[in-house]
Order: sequence, then structure tokens, then C-alpha cells
Amino acid sequence: MTTLFIDRREALIEAEAGTLTIRSGDGGLWRTPLAPLERVVLRGPARISTGAIAAIAGAGGGLIVLSGRRSEPAGTLLGRPHADAAIRLGQFRLALDAEARRRIAVLIVRHKLVGQARLLRAALAQRPDRRLPLKRGLDALAESLARLHAAETWSQAQLSGLEGSGAAAYFEAYATLFPPSLGFVRRNRRPPRDPVNAVLSLAYTLGHFEAVREAHLAGLDPAVGFLHALAPGRDSLACDLVEPLRPVLDRLVWRLFAEEVLRKAHFTRDGEACLLGKAGRLAFYAAWEEAFLPARRLLRRGLRPLVRAARAAAQGVVEQTTDAAGPAS
Repeated sequence: MTTLFIDRREALIEAEAGTLTIRSGDGGLWRTPLAPLERVVLRGPARISTGAIAAIAGAGGGLIVLSGRRSEPAGTLLGRPHADAAIRLGQFRLALDAEARRRIAVLIVRHKLVGQARLLRAALAQRPDRRLPLKRGLDALAESLARLHAAETWSQAQLSGLEGSGAAAYFEAYATLFPPSLGFVRRNRRPPRDPVNAVLSLAYTLGHFEAVREAHLAGLDPAVGFLHALAPGRDSLACDLVEPLRPVLDRLVWRLFAEEVLRKAHFTRDGEACLLGKAGRLAFYAAWEEAFLPARRLLRRGLRPLVRAARAAAQGVVEQTTDAAGPAS
């Protein structure tokens, strides 16, 4: 197990001798070794000791804290940072180079559109009764991919517009895979207003955390992106990285409802917001780790060429800086 989900009221998390101990409010006690853990997902109300935080960090693990009834991310611990600052220097140079930024942004959009088309083709094979809307979505995605080939002179806004129109056509088709009783007709958030959107939001939140953490571990700055522009408080590179992964997460959500692992009874309402209850969250957590494995591999594989490009972009500056610094005394 590489991910530990802790979702128990009044839980107390402590560390001792390379082990995390979790004590629940009702007297339950669990122990899990730290060594195999890559990340801990903690949903409050709970308490975690400074010793446990230090132990997770010392083991190179990550921590995300989800708070409130809507499981909003409240804080993160990303793990041991990469030691080579030249990677970030090269990333900044790429981000400031309009042509390099455009090329990387085009790749991100292309991978996302291809992934969305792959999911709709798989859905068409399983749901021939939805042939018309699925075929319409596939045609729209094919048109977007064809237009992307002519994107050599496009601006960032035009690329974002193409990605947005593709997403709208995709979700129009994707929504038809769910029973009308769930009320899912389009993507919405803040708050999600139906069960499908509630689970999509949770999946995207966890996926975003994975992207932030993997970028950090690879030596990149999660805030400096290529498709997503700089914005205060936004991890733009993580937003970039998670875009091609969304179809993998969408497939998980579709499967959970199609197999009735998640049902309408797992959800409650809080005003306009639709909330996933504890039983539903536990079912989601149980499916998450296996389902996200291919997405995690894609994420790490996708980071490698970006790290290589950043190293190459930094090479000249690093040599100049080294020469200017002179020999160490």
C-alpha cells in the first residue's frame, strides 16, 4: 500500500519506531509501517502530532489534509525536495520562451484530447445504446485534434479555447453514460451539485495533489506552468500535468457508478452542494489506489522529457554562473 487514507472522526495520528498509529475516537487502534507509504490523505476532524508529520516527511512521504464537509484541500506536505535547483532555473527559462511554452501547451492539450477520445471509444463499445451522443462527442474531439495540427501560430488564449470547447463536447457525451436520476448533465464545481460531480471533484483534488507532489519531487516548481498562466495561489504546472490524467479519473468515476459501488444513497445535500458520505468515501478510497496506478505512471513518464528540457535550457546559465562564482574557498 502506497497511500494511506485516514477518515475517522476525532482520530489521533502519532508516530513511533517507524510506524504510524491511528487512534479513533471510539477507541479503535491501527498501526501501519511508514516505509511503504508514499502519501497520507487525512480528512478531519482529526489530530496529527508534530512527530507524525516529521516522520512522514523524514520517510519522503506526502500528506494532504482535506477539511470540511466538502473535503476541500487545507494543507499539504510534499516530501523531500529535489536537490538540483538548475531544473527550476531551466523551467523558468522555458516558461518565458513563447515558442517553448506554446509547444509544451500543445502537447498537453493533445494528450488530453486523445485520452478523452479513448474513453469515449471504450464507452461506445460497452454502451451501444448511447451511440449517437458518443459518436457526436468523438467527432467533435477529432475536429479539435485536427485543428490542433494547425496551432503553430496560436496564442495561449486560442489554445485554452480549443481545450475548453473539446472538454464541453466531451462532457456532453460523457454525461449520457450515467442514469438521469443522478442529475449529471455537465461539469460543475464549487460546489458540485450532483453525485457524479461530487466524486469527480474528489478525484480531481487527489489527482492535483499527485501532480503537485510529483513536480516537486522531480525538481520543478508546481506554480510555473505552460498551458495555464501564472496566477496567485494556483499551481499552474500541476494544473497542466493533471489535464491529460482527467480521462483516467473520469473512467474510474464512471466505473464506480456503473458497477453500483457508488449509489445515490451515498450522498446528501447541503444547500446547493452534493456531499459524498462516509460509506461512499470509503468505497472510493478502496478503488482509488489501483485505479490511479496507470495515471501515476503516465504522470512520471510525462515529467521526464520536461525535466530533460529544463536541464538543457539551464545549461548555459549554470555554466556562466559557475564561472562567475570562481573556485570555492
